[in-house]
Amino acid sequence: MSSTELPHALAATVTPRVGAVRVAAGERLRSVTLSGLTLNVRSRPPAREGLPPALYIHGLGGSSQNWSELMLRLEDVVDGEAVDLPGFGDSPPPDDGDYSVTGHARAVIRYLDAQARGPVHLFGNSLGGAVATRVAAVRPDLVRTLTLISPALPELRVQRGAVPTALLALPGVSMLFTRMTRGWTAEQRVRGVMQLCYGDPRRVSAEGFRAAVEEMERRLQLPYFWDAMARSARGIVNAYTLGGQHGLWRQAERVLAPTQLIYGGRDQLVAYRMAQRAARAFRDSRLLTLPDAGHVAMMEYPEAVAKAFRELLAETGARTDVDAGS
Repeated sequence: MSSTELPHALAATVTPRVGAVRVAAGERLRSVTLSGLTLNVRSRPPAREGLPPALYIHGLGGSSQNWSELMLRLEDVVDGEAVDLPGFGDSPPPDDGDYSVTGHARAVIRYLDAQARGPVHLFGNSLGGAVATRVAAVRPDLVRTLTLISPALPELRVQRGAVPTALLALPGVSMLFTRMTRGWTAEQRVRGVMQLCYGDPRRVSAEGFRAAVEEMERRLQLPYFWDAMARSARGIVNAYTLGGQHGLWRQAERVLAPTQLIYGGRDQLVAYRMAQRAARAFRDSRLLTLPDAGHVAMMEYPEAVAKAFRELLAETGARTDVDAGS
């Protein structure tokens, strides 16, 4: 049993209502309760009936809100949902305290099985990319296509920007960081995140920045926020060290679904140089590189990401009969 699978003793069952989660125009939120697990799901009604389902999985420290722009641009080709992973967004911590990549993947699988939504067009960013890779490898019946944006797959030489994430995984560091940054405002924290995650933070609109600050203020009131971050970071580090059939690169080789890979040239968290290795690992892959993008291309360049996905649909014939005849 890995350290991320130990029983969770800190605020695991505390689910305070600290403020409303932002909902973009046309979006809906709902809560789905499974045994030992509650997931917040963001959806956008499709442009018409009969479109194939899609599921979007965010990265470390993110939420389903990260996908709002892309969901809007793809509402005419998929029936899209974005999930808040356990402990993130508006989803409370899992009862078992399992924040490992496998634990997050298990939550996604349980949700898809319970909702009978598979096979889906599965999207993942960063941690969500690692989770989506594991889901596609172990449950190919649930995945129609796979779109990975800066997936957190193991690297021998970790990016300098990713070092704080690795340090956060160490026992006690999250508490130390919390004390050290107690005086930081939500605005300062958001600016730091955007400097790290965006190729060009100036692309963020004033409204987008205000929304991010509002969400940061909400999250900082959650008693489990830093614990979920630390345990999920530890889950990524542990996944990087796994070998054999459970290693993420080995599982990438097992993925059968047509795969679209998207990497940013200014990504400070996932190395741009990993793009070619990923393209070789996934057996049915195509690669899009965006030289000016950072770690969250779906937020910086949603039009380019949407175009790549549409091309994936056209190339693989993955559209439904209804969509193909439109």
